[in-house]
Amino acid sequence: MKKKLSISISILTALFIVLHLSFAVLAAPAGQVQQFATPTPGPDGRIIYIVQANDTCSLISILTGISQDLIRQMNKLGENCILFEGQELVLGVGVSSIPTATPPAITQAPTSIVPSPTPFLGNAQLCVALYDDVNGDGLRQANTDEFDAYIAAETEPTIEGGAVSLISLTGTYSETMSTLGGLDPVCFLEVPEGNYTVSAAVPDGYNATTSLSYILKVKPGDQTYVSFGAQSKSLANQANSGQKKSPILGILGVILLLSGAGLGLYAIRMKK
Repeated sequence: MKKKLSISISILTALFIVLHLSFAVLAAPAGQVQQFATPTPGPDGRIIYIVQANDTCSLISILTGISQDLIRQMNKLGENCILFEGQELVLGVGVSSIPTATPPAITQAPTSIVPSPTPFLGNAQLCVALYDDVNGDGLRQANTDEFDAYIAAETEPTIEGGAVSLISLTGTYSETMSTLGGLDPVCFLEVPEGNYTVSAAVPDGYNATTSLSYILKVKPGDQTYVSFGAQSKSLANQANSGQKKSPILGILGVILLLSGAGLGLYAIRMKK
């Protein structure tokens, strides 16, 4: 009897071990799915994107979620937003990622953490250009070299002596700046979050070629660029005078009419 009981206990023990091993195999965690890290700042804190073949500002804006205006402003690109393959574009500024020494080996593997972009905090920056719209088309012609610097010969300059204002719709912020000659805009720094009216006043001797007032929303970390155009009145007058008809043609027309009338009266008298 004791022998049979011993055999039964051995069989039950073996079955328990097999079942325990089976549950342990089923409970083993599945392999982790590979995750792709989002862009992180370089050693200098800048987030860089390398332009690929056939890239455009609109495509990069869709891929990164950053507006085209912000891409042009941060990289000093013109209105046409011309890019070339291999160009480095700054997409933002975050916390510097300086490499550190390799830590000593530890028995327990650390938990993997996927890096995320550093959020923009604090106030915003708004830059305004009051430019000389030489051809009067309402668009600023601008071009930059390979170092993102404006090319003076191909860029409509800014107008000196005008004024630009930034006023919050709640009345909590109001600032006015005078415009300067050259190529670069004037910038409002440390602008709090909110809704604003940005407007421009052209100096004497100029006519506006664009709307001189916009309403925009400012969020923390924004870098926004706005442009207003004006044309010299002397250039506008020259263009208008070139389009006027010459008075000589009118005088010749009157002479021809009088001559025709005179010939008609002469013919009537000859018949009599």
